[in-house]
Amino acid sequence: MPDFDMLVIGSGPGGQKAAIAAAKLGRRVAVVDRPDMVGGVSIHTGTIPSKTLREAVLYLTGLTQRDMYGQSYRLKEDITVADLITRTRHVVSREVDVIRNQLARNQVSLFAGTGRFADPNTVSVLELNGSEKLLSAEHIVIATGTRPARPTSVEFDGRSIMDSDNVLDLERVPRSMVIVGAGVIGMEYASMFAALGSKVTVVEKRPGMLDFCDVEVIESLKYHLRDLAVTFRFGETVAAVERHPKGTLTILESGKKIPADAVMYSAGRQGLTDELDLDKAGLTADKRGRIKVDEHYRTEVPHIYAVGDVIGFPALAATSMEQGRMAAYHACGEPVHGMFDLQPIGIYTIPEISFIGRTEDQLTEDRVPFEVGISRYRELARGQIIGDSHGMLKLLVSPEDRTLLGVHCFGTGATELIHIGQAVMGCGGTVDYLVDAVFNYPTLAESYKVAALDATNKIRQIDRLKD
Repeated sequence: MPDFDMLVIGSGPGGQKAAIAAAKLGRRVAVVDRPDMVGGVSIHTGTIPSKTLREAVLYLTGLTQRDMYGQSYRLKEDITVADLITRTRHVVSREVDVIRNQLARNQVSLFAGTGRFADPNTVSVLELNGSEKLLSAEHIVIATGTRPARPTSVEFDGRSIMDSDNVLDLERVPRSMVIVGAGVIGMEYASMFAALGSKVTVVEKRPGMLDFCDVEVIESLKYHLRDLAVTFRFGETVAAVERHPKGTLTILESGKKIPADAVMYSAGRQGLTDELDLDKAGLTADKRGRIKVDEHYRTEVPHIYAVGDVIGFPALAATSMEQGRMAAYHACGEPVHGMFDLQPIGIYTIPEISFIGRTEDQLTEDRVPFEVGISRYRELARGQIIGDSHGMLKLLVSPEDRTLLGVHCFGTGATELIHIGQAVMGCGGTVDYLVDAVFNYPTLAESYKVAALDATNKIRQIDRLKD
């Protein structure tokens, strides 16, 4: 008889939820992770630290209050790394305590160490004292997450040349910074350091940034970042990065040279599978360290599952949690619905971006007719109260059946507001529900009613022409 019904390698969002779900179903469950990484990359170097850092930046710089109190307004004049890290460490510590408590409360055994396969049903745990423990299980879930991908041609030192995991180790806020990569992580950190007063240059080999988002939203983000003195170098590739006593020099293939105090690479993520001895379990990973799974998150070995960033797209903490729960339910023979196709995307730039459904470009390419309804925060009382005159909500509405085809939000609270649109779309609701609904006043949620009225008025004008 195996030691456990389910063994989870990794305690991040996916692994933790898989373990808790199986334990709730009465199974004997164990989790293996390093003692300093309980909660996974998400808690220690990814989602939680970066979003906490963002809140600290917004609070200390007073950035969101400058429309009201003037462009020179700051809560603290000389912001240090210590000011930023204090809040981050507090939140991380509390989150680790919460996770440890949840595992203990559900009688999930937590083994401190690094795990690797000994055979398809056995994991070898290397403990801190060097001893080795073998644990067997009927089902195994791989939830090891990812690490930042590092080009071999660049000599990282974690201080002046770093990846996103090293940001919290900075000794001081750099006066100037080069960020290589205009993806989600790159743009989040670019906006944070720009808000702190760093002169940021973003280098991206593609012709634009965040091309999966609404074009109007991205143009708005670009405008705001340029207003914070961010420089964009699109269509450029880094040839070399040199470290000098007084800073760094980034040399582009076009011949441009960019001096800066620090360089941060945000060049994608690599699955943490190289130390798992996957071959002993009959598994393989692709060149990015990702593991292939089916719709139930089973790998090629049916009793072994994989969830979270280690399986690739969408690689979000929210979807990882749901993948973990669904994998556990399937392994335990519990009925489970598949994950909805409609998944909200949240990007914690300054200001926030969030959307669900299709963009205008996608609908145009698919030859799907749509009408646009827009609400701008400056037209809302709540927008004036909080000092956000730049935010906006956009609804893409089908003129045929009046359903929502997409919701795109830019500004304060965008990642919260998007869930109203998600609920309406998920339930097959129409724009008429938003027109007739009563929203609290003054709120940002009221933007849904304003945007819905805008869209329906446009549809009405077209219908009048037909009569």
